[in-house]
Amino acid sequence: MQLSDLGEDGLLRELQARKLVHGITNDAALVSGLVVTQDALVEGVHFRLDRLSWRDLGWRAAAVNLSDLAASGAAPEALVVTLGAPAATDLADVIELYAGIAEPGVPVVGGDTTSAPQLVLSVTALGRSARIPGRAGAQPGDALVVTGPLGGAGAAFRRDGCVRPPLRLDEGRELAAHAHALMDISDGLGVDCGRLAAASGCALVIELADVPLAEGAEIGDLGFGEDYELLAAVAEPGRFPVVGRCAAGAGVTFLRDGQPAELAGWQHFT
Repeated sequence: MQLSDLGEDGLLRELQARKLVHGITNDAALVSGLVVTQDALVEGVHFRLDRLSWRDLGWRAAAVNLSDLAASGAAPEALVVTLGAPAATDLADVIELYAGIAEPGVPVVGGDTTSAPQLVLSVTALGRSARIPGRAGAQPGDALVVTGPLGGAGAAFRRDGCVRPPLRLDEGRELAAHAHALMDISDGLGVDCGRLAAASGCALVIELADVPLAEGAEIGDLGFGEDYELLAAVAEPGRFPVVGRCAAGAGVTFLRDGQPAELAGWQHFT
């Protein structure tokens, strides 16, 4: 069996079944009161330097990790950065990269550097949270809300461009205070809704017409991923736009003007 037969979620299930990893369910891990998350960006897989600047790459590397902290309702405290790069890389480009990482205002306190045949950037983010809802608490009757417009990354990709991921740290702490379940939307609404439904043991019903779209985005762009908005199951939606509901059952149903619809998503290895 190959990784292409499993996909990212299947690989995690196999590792958990063999007790080689433990409790990998939510966007971040809780270790002795510290919220910890890690994400890697690989040149040619996650980014191309002819589509974004070194500084924007640095922002992206920080932001995708801070998004996981936001999904945990955490306030960030520090970043640890590992850089792998060809020896011929210009120093000025690396300085721009780290300037982008510094833009969100979270200090880099450690990490590693190594030579590599292509650019690889791995960031670990550390923070603390008063309450982490996780993905497993959604209940039938809950409203599903998002923190902002979706599809912007997919729309930009169609135009051979990239957009900066948003930072939703304040919104994450606001939602974490009362949400039954909370996660970020990194692999597309289709895939991430499925993960929340599976973890919570309930069904999700999403009306695509109610999903706020980024400027220039289309419904199909919702499956691209990399939006890094937050998805929450809440008893009261408050100020956040409602895109669906939780119900008894299992799985995810997408509707478009009341009719069943399909929505793709991103899975590594497949």
